[in-house]
This record gives sequence, C-alpha cells and structure tokens, in this order.
Amino acid sequence: MIVGFGFTKLSAQRNEAAKGKIDINNNVTIKNVEESDLALGKDKQNVIKFIFEFTSKYEPSIGTILFEGELLYMEDSKKVKEILASWKKDKKVPKELMAGLLNTILTKCNIQALILSQEINLPAPIPLPKVQIQAPDKNYIG
Repeated sequence: MIVGFGFTKLSAQRNEAAKGKIDINNNVTIKNVEESDLALGKDKQNVIKFIFEFTSKYEPSIGTILFEGELLYMEDSKKVKEILASWKKDKKVPKELMAGLLNTILTKCNIQALILSQEINLPAPIPLPKVQIQAPDKNYIG
C-alpha cells in the first residue's frame, strides 16, 4: 500500500521558443530502493522508499522538465525483505508492484509537469482533449 509521496526536486527549463514539429519524450526511472521508518503516532512502521526520477524532454532541445521524488510503500516485513533483496541483487522491482508504483508516479508527475509547462510556455507534455465540431446530420427529423 502506498502511504506517502513527495517531490525532492522540481526543475523546468525552456531553451528556445516552441515552433515546428516538437517531440516530447516522458520517462520514469526508479533510481534507488531503500528501507525507511515511518512514524505512526508513537510507533514506527518499516516502509520501502522508492526514489524516482521523471523527465519530459522536448526535442529538438526546446526544453526539459525534471522531477525527483520519493514514494513510500508499506508492506509486511517478509515482503519488504523480498523486495529489498531483489533490488540489491538485480536492481529490479517485482512486476506486480511496479505497475501500481509507476501509475502513481506518472499521475502525480504528469499533473505537475502540465502546471510547470504552462508557467514557462512549453507545450503540454501530455495530450489534452480537444473539442471537434461536426456538421449536423442532414437526415435528422426533429
């Protein structure tokens, strides 16, 4: 269960004005996995801290958005040890856990990236819905 999320670094840079065809590449990387303690009242709970990095690169070198942060995940102690051992051995997170972690990270980062992109006049890093007007149906009898 995810019990905490926070950014440790927010960076947005625009190098030049956006014009022509722009490619936007979004990427999330788990940089490190470590054990941490979470204070719950007087008790301390053992949690896993996933340290991540999110980037949106605007090509050709128009700008970059970079976030670093931490996601706290609580699990029973046996599972915590398995996850930490897997990370130390192969630098891998179990697939069944990875999907939920990445979806949470992407949701929070995409929202923040959208806000920062508007502040520095970069195109939105995710596709936004657009309204399309259609011609009325000529066979409609109302």
